[in-house]
Amino acid sequence: MGGVTSSMAAKFAFFPPNPPSYKLIKDKATGLLLLAPFPHRENVDVLRLPTRRGTEIVAVYVRYPMATSTLLYSHGNAADVGQMYELFIELSIHLRVNLMGYDYSGYGQSSGKPSEQNTYADIEAAYKCLEESYGAKQENIILYGQSVGSGPTVDLAARLPRLRAVVLHSPILSGLRVMYPVKRTYWFDIYKNIDKISLVKCPVLIIHGTNDDVVDCSHGKQLWELCQEKYEPLWVKGGNHCDLELYPDYIRHLKKFISTVEKSPSQRNGSRRSTDGIDQSRHSTDYFEAPRRSIDHREKPRKSTDSRDKPRKSTDSRDKSRKSTGRPEKLKVHEYNKFNNIHKLEKLRISLDQMDRMERMERSRRSVEYHDKSRRSIDHQLEKARKSVDWLDRIEAV
Repeated sequence: MGGVTSSMAAKFAFFPPNPPSYKLIKDKATGLLLLAPFPHRENVDVLRLPTRRGTEIVAVYVRYPMATSTLLYSHGNAADVGQMYELFIELSIHLRVNLMGYDYSGYGQSSGKPSEQNTYADIEAAYKCLEESYGAKQENIILYGQSVGSGPTVDLAARLPRLRAVVLHSPILSGLRVMYPVKRTYWFDIYKNIDKISLVKCPVLIIHGTNDDVVDCSHGKQLWELCQEKYEPLWVKGGNHCDLELYPDYIRHLKKFISTVEKSPSQRNGSRRSTDGIDQSRHSTDYFEAPRRSIDHREKPRKSTDSRDKPRKSTDSRDKSRKSTGRPEKLKVHEYNKFNNIHKLEKLRISLDQMDRMERMERSRRSVEYHDKSRRSIDHQLEKARKSVDWLDRIEAV
């Protein structure tokens, strides 16, 4: 049995980058661990954490001044902390949160071998570090799981009743369901999120691309239906499995979610009631087709020599007032795979203001069409009535 389970896990879940994209070095002067080739940052700690299963994992902790929430990020497959590092920095800045990211056993410079049970021990070690070393409280922690990372995220969330929130990014129903459309859960399946998500008591945000060709969007939608406390999901039109961070709606919706969950429950409920009239017209956050389409057809292991992206300048006219801080509002994304035509795709970015105007114009157009159809329907009925009267008049005349 164990052999089948291990085979299933290896086939679906675990493709650590080989070689790892980073190295750990110790600074001789300070004794601090550093993540090469990245320059040292005063607000970033590099850590080695022991797990209950005897492995030692690598983690990074990013501080944000005056943050009230801490994000614990479980990354997806074929990635390691080195490839996620720049994204972690940008998420911390734009979401205004402390952030801890970690490598699973057997990933990056973490020891051991990857397995489902090891990933559960890995996330527990990271969570324990947040509580014991950084003083984070359960009610201030947000768990974030991407793809295979949704497995350890949901497993831990189901056991922590006072969590602030959970974000599931391109999540899976279970390992077996990614490969086969099974209708029931089998003993040898792994990451059985479908059976655990209903045990999560905090607000859950689900983000999934409608064109995901690795984990079908139906996984995210079914998990959302099973959540106890649903939050407005983000179905990214045209989004694939590894490119959702490239869409402007990704960071905008995340900001909105974190701003909401940082309020007290009574404030959240009051805010929800006041916006019910608006939200009813939008069952989910279905946005216009985004300006980028993935040219990644499968999630593949990334080479450690992948070049890292340069920061992009913001195209959001609403955030011009923040330029004085010297930081671009647009999320600088570490793209997970190479985009050969990135310079062409950049030209297709549509600003949020343009998207809003398009949305308003579309609503106005539909309203006019509806009234036109109603008027034509009434005219048609009146014409039928008139013809009926004429017909009766002719009969009486005969």
